[in-house]
Amino acid sequence: MAKKQTPRPEQTPEQAASAWYRAAPARPAQPVRPAPAAYAAPGPDRDGHRRRTKIIALSVCGVLLCAAVALAVMRGQLMQRIYEMRSGQVYRFDEDFDFDFGFDSGSDLLPEDGFDDYRSYFENYYTGSNEISMPAAPTGTGVTLDLRGQKGDELTMQQIYEKVSPAVVGIDTYLDGEEYAWGTGVVFSAEGYIITNTHILQGCDQARVMFPDGEGYDALLVGADEASDIAVLRVEAEEELPCAEFGRSGSLHVGDAVVAIGNPLGQEYTGTMTNGIISAIDRNVTYEGHTMTLLQTNAALNEGNSGGPLINAEGQVIGITNMKIMSSYFTTVEGIGFAIPSAVVKQIADQLIENGVVPGLPTIGIVAGPVNGEARALYDLPAGIYVTEVSEGSDALKKGMQPGDVITAVNGTPVTSVAEVNQIKEGMSVGDSLTMSVYRDGETFEMEIELVDKADIK
Repeated sequence: MAKKQTPRPEQTPEQAASAWYRAAPARPAQPVRPAPAAYAAPGPDRDGHRRRTKIIALSVCGVLLCAAVALAVMRGQLMQRIYEMRSGQVYRFDEDFDFDFGFDSGSDLLPEDGFDDYRSYFENYYTGSNEISMPAAPTGTGVTLDLRGQKGDELTMQQIYEKVSPAVVGIDTYLDGEEYAWGTGVVFSAEGYIITNTHILQGCDQARVMFPDGEGYDALLVGADEASDIAVLRVEAEEELPCAEFGRSGSLHVGDAVVAIGNPLGQEYTGTMTNGIISAIDRNVTYEGHTMTLLQTNAALNEGNSGGPLINAEGQVIGITNMKIMSSYFTTVEGIGFAIPSAVVKQIADQLIENGVVPGLPTIGIVAGPVNGEARALYDLPAGIYVTEVSEGSDALKKGMQPGDVITAVNGTPVTSVAEVNQIKEGMSVGDSLTMSVYRDGETFEMEIELVDKADIK
């Protein structure tokens, strides 16, 4: 905290000069040099100079203050965006559970560039997708993720690493042959089944799994669930693969020792282990309108740890790391990371292996993204969510919703982001309905849209 300064009493120039004279020690006589006329004696000119100096100083301070505020806002926005998009690779929760929108947005798209209407503008603005277009693996194979019922003997850190690290893999994802993202995965079956995070795979068309011994395999997608951030991959290897042992997250207590193994910052730091404790259990973390119940840990997690194991003192995987809270300009954060409990991992993984999807997840069945400020200014659009796709099998398609529509409100509540829409439908079930206010070609009307099972849409 800065020390508060107490202002001195106001003094006339004469009082200030006399006070200075009384306080000054005696000294030998010095040659006298005439002062410039403006400063020869106190007077209007000197007072004017002081006022000008103060004005200049205040102006400079004002400019510096404005610059500092601007930098603070920019840095805060940047850190928030990093948190949203990565969050220590935080789950791309902003590519929420039934809305997608592209990352590669246009910039400075003006009517004179050929975008003379908002539909053509957004066709160029939203150029990316969260769709996972990887080759698919067969489902219904009968493989399940098993959890051990009892704890074993506690191991040393070295023993934990030796036991689990061979089953911890790096995952490199690609789009059109170019590297797209990276993360971590855990082998849980000798048949080549691997647990990882959905957000690592979103937007990619290929993934390659790298083992600690340098061996690499092209991966097939068994299934991915955005709501839980759990995905299952499969690789085909000639030999049996090393597997991690999964434990029961329900037996954890706050204070239990844990370690994380992963690939922070990519393959350069592959197989990094960090340690900590369970900081909290059943921590509800809301992101983009959805709530996940996660384990909290202070073990260091960084970008690339996503999809990696959180391991107990017996060398059992009791969580899959997927999120952390990062510092902003105004707040410093250390050691607040999260992992998906193994009980949830098993539930989701078993359904993905059997069906390729998690049945019963309610969805609107549209792909959409926010209407940005530039488009609102250029085309006089209302704030809302711009629809880029409407899925086959959805009630939205049956009711006539179409690409180019702008959803301005849901159940009477104005919406400007995907998160707000998700928050409104949080806790709803398949068959429930939403009333949507839709803007189209200068008119706004309402549509009653029924939520459908995500497994039923294409």
